[in-house]
Amino acid sequence: SLLAINEQQLQLPVWHLVGNETGTMVGFHSIPVLVDAYLKGFKLNESKVWDAIKGFKNYNQLGLRDIREQGYISADKEPWSVAKGLEYAIDSYSIAKFAQKTGKTDAYNTYIKSSKNYKNYFDKSIGFMRGKLSDGTWRTNFNPYKSIHMEDDYVEGNAWQYTWLVPHDVEGLVDAFGGEKKFITKLDSLFTVKSDLNEGASIDISGLIGQYAHGNEPSHHILYLYPFVGQQWKTAEKVHEVFDKFYKATPDGLTGNEDCGQMSAWYIFSSLGFYPVNPVNGMFVFGSPLADEVSIKLNNGKNFKITALNNGVDNKYIQSIKLNGKVYTKSYIMYSDIMKGGLLEYIMGKTPNKAFGELKKDWPVSNP
Repeated sequence: SLLAINEQQLQLPVWHLVGNETGTMVGFHSIPVLVDAYLKGFKLNESKVWDAIKGFKNYNQLGLRDIREQGYISADKEPWSVAKGLEYAIDSYSIAKFAQKTGKTDAYNTYIKSSKNYKNYFDKSIGFMRGKLSDGTWRTNFNPYKSIHMEDDYVEGNAWQYTWLVPHDVEGLVDAFGGEKKFITKLDSLFTVKSDLNEGASIDISGLIGQYAHGNEPSHHILYLYPFVGQQWKTAEKVHEVFDKFYKATPDGLTGNEDCGQMSAWYIFSSLGFYPVNPVNGMFVFGSPLADEVSIKLNNGKNFKITALNNGVDNKYIQSIKLNGKVYTKSYIMYSDIMKGGLLEYIMGKTPNKAFGELKKDWPVSNP
């Protein structure tokens, strides 16, 4: 469908509604969807996919000309500059991975460089993504809590929420903060700072734990960043807090906007005990399972079963994992492992096993 739309409107869809392009959101996220499907072995025509995604670099609208010319979007020229820039970096990374897979070396080098442009918005002096002006200086009067709907450098969010939107290069983000300890300290603070919002903020900034906003999609991967620095148990805590607070079997049981099914998608993945942080690398990061037993019928005819021993409301922490009967120490699982079929067993407990996923060799990585 995405490729057919591209042929008809000469551009991949941004935000289709009832068969019409609305262009209401930022980024060109048909790109990672197509690339992810291709890399997972879906039968897509390589040349059609490439023709559809490569045009992204040449678009002039929505700040993309700025990115080509200076590596960032000028906040004094384009609204939502930070949000757009971070989203485009994800799209560029996705194109780079497609180019790498299909042997397009020059294109890979171009797009992987563009995927690092998120660094141009990170102000190390304050530890936040921040609007940058056309003369290269930072926007003044910065307040990480501030968000004016439709008028500032972020979309339905603020600097607290958007600073973490680098799912394709978590290691690079950690380095930007100055290392693992500083990254952990800042990430911890996201969930403990005040939840205050200013007048004029978007109503989509909802489902707040500190300034983590589960009611809007750019925050959804943040809970799963802890395993990248060896603290998987904190992800388990946060995931269960979200389960308890923001998902109810009532008419208003979902917090925020369901937007294309993402609130439900997060819940389904997380209830299985894992979540895809990076949209195209085939890696699922462990959190904490909600379901005691799940059987997934794979499209290759195989079956992948998931069980959670000693699971319960109080037993939220992964003590250990077995994959097909063998001890499994990594804090992630690959799509390729799931597609082989078999059995994934969680052994759960009341207290954190801080040793699980602690060793660096067991951490998830952005580029496996």
